[in-house]
Amino acid sequence: MRKSTNPAMKTRTLVTCALLAAITVVLARLVIPMPNATTRFSIEAVPVFLAGMLFGPIPGMLVGFAADAVGCLFSGYGYNPLFCVPPLLYGLCGGLFRPLLARKMNIGTIALAFLPAVALGSILYQSWSLAFVYNAKGTFKASFLYFLSTRSAQFAVTFVLDVLIVWALYKCKVFQAAKLWPPQKEAKQNDA
Repeated sequence: MRKSTNPAMKTRTLVTCALLAAITVVLARLVIPMPNATTRFSIEAVPVFLAGMLFGPIPGMLVGFAADAVGCLFSGYGYNPLFCVPPLLYGLCGGLFRPLLARKMNIGTIALAFLPAVALGSILYQSWSLAFVYNAKGTFKASFLYFLSTRSAQFAVTFVLDVLIVWALYKCKVFQAAKLWPPQKEAKQNDA
């Protein structure tokens, strides 16, 4: 017979993920000024990445989706499901790189964990999505190249900031003090 998992830990995980989603919304929509609909400098990916890193890929992706959906309520642009892929990728990458980060947490491994979400999601995919949605005049290729160039510069800066913030939080032992890091290995349940 299998023992049930600890409901207090599930509640703590849920509450922490909800808090991280709320922080993401604040960082994305309310703190950093947005010069236009397609460009904004923010560190909104950090809490989503942390949700994945601390709790796994599924909670990380759910935090990314929830923060994106709720955050759209605070912006004048509305919700477009095409734009929800990058937040999902930040949570997924944080979760997939969790074992590596648990073994060796340094700036290089944190950067490696952020890189797929930044390069594939925020730069390539989002540039394509923006060109697809906002291509009112001109060719798709010209719009895509414009967004690709501007987003590459934008995310070169935010990538460095995101990595440094996660590294600083780790070095200050914030995760350890909250008893969220290192990840605890789940006890294997014996079938009786």
